[in-house]
Amino acid sequence: MPAKYHIDTNPAPPRQRPIGKLGIVDWREDCSNCHNCVKRDCVYGFYREEADGLHKERGYLDYVYQCKGCLICVQNCTKGILTRVVNPEYNLLGDEYYTPESILSNWYQAETGSIPVSGAGYGGPFSGPGFDSMWTDMSEIVRPTRDGIHGREYINTSVDIGRKLNALSFEQGKPTLTPPPLLEIPLPIIFETVPAHFQRGVVVRSIAKAAARIGTLFISQGKEAHGSAAMDGGCAVPLIRPEDIGRFPMTAPLVMVAYSEQAAGHRARIKEESPNTIVAVRVHAEANVAPRICEMTRDGIEVIELVFDAHGREGGSTNPRHMRDVLRDVHKALTKAGTRDLVTIIASGGIAQAEHVAKAIICGADLVAIDLPLMIALECRLCGECERGEMCPIHLEEIGEEFAVQRIVNLMAAWRNQLLELLGAMGIREARRLRGETGRCMFFEDLEAATFGRMFGKRKNGGPMV
Repeated sequence: MPAKYHIDTNPAPPRQRPIGKLGIVDWREDCSNCHNCVKRDCVYGFYREEADGLHKERGYLDYVYQCKGCLICVQNCTKGILTRVVNPEYNLLGDEYYTPESILSNWYQAETGSIPVSGAGYGGPFSGPGFDSMWTDMSEIVRPTRDGIHGREYINTSVDIGRKLNALSFEQGKPTLTPPPLLEIPLPIIFETVPAHFQRGVVVRSIAKAAARIGTLFISQGKEAHGSAAMDGGCAVPLIRPEDIGRFPMTAPLVMVAYSEQAAGHRARIKEESPNTIVAVRVHAEANVAPRICEMTRDGIEVIELVFDAHGREGGSTNPRHMRDVLRDVHKALTKAGTRDLVTIIASGGIAQAEHVAKAIICGADLVAIDLPLMIALECRLCGECERGEMCPIHLEEIGEEFAVQRIVNLMAAWRNQLLELLGAMGIREARRLRGETGRCMFFEDLEAATFGRMFGKRKNGGPMV
């Protein structure tokens, strides 16, 4: 059994005043200045040192950012002068996929390294598009083990990258086949290349250092790809251009090339130069991508990064599907062909929250690659201003390297703890076993069809049941 993996965290308070969701409007002209003001009864204690929080260390009121909506102060005020409101700036964060709620959650995790507590509970719909229509099985949560997931119980989040043997053969008790190279990382998350408008200051270098600190990988491209591979050893995954094959020594255990009709030839050239190097191919998810991946697997491609857009949708379609459905098709096609273990599938794009990691793996991915959550960890609001050439409201280019590294490390620690909680609740002790385990998950459309299908029929084009 491998050594128990752990990510060390340290508090990393935000540089900028964060945008909170909830606040309390206090109509002070009607206040009686009660000596036992109900604000001091806050369950989370956010009012007890109100003056210190405003005037001393941080310069802003913590409760504006951290209010959990317990409503104790609103309900118990004898004068009725307190009202809970939603911050209008909060509604401007992100977009319909990277919602304000998910951004705030990731901010908290990057600051503390802890799993967020909602306090007021979940007040939204219980189903939605994409991953929101998946409900994971928590049947084992009623039978916790003695010390919980952070005690003596061991849950392994490691995953393998590379091709595995389809079968073993022996002669006189000795194996006759040499296993292909295989790379193991301690959690099913690697770091994707962030969009160009985020590559300012120490951002890229901070991502590389955070990857090295937690033992995962980061994809590096451009002129610095080979240099970063040499500098960071096993953590960098250089995205190689075809014209650069053979020009630089292959020092990284895993390299990546963009998909083309010559992808198998590019892989062969790299393998000829460095047989122990694992070669991944980056493929943009489009309609009917499953047959192409099956063909690439038969041609010897050992790792495929399936790239979706920022919202997790495929391209080249008038009605694009979410990665949830594409990954299920790919996994099913590979399993039917008997080649599933011959290829590693990395899902990239649309991974916005910790739960998306587990759900992508349940749908058939081996691991995921993330980009925008790394920027959210650095306090990005996904406002799009830097992309439009406007001034960045958080001055990303001025961020300190150690601060940025710690925020990313904290985020990954919180995400991994949530993966551990989910695996423990499912009774699964290996993240590898989660791949393709759709039986440990409920899909809204299946439950709807089983419950209401006989009465209302099937949905047409995602619309109402008819």
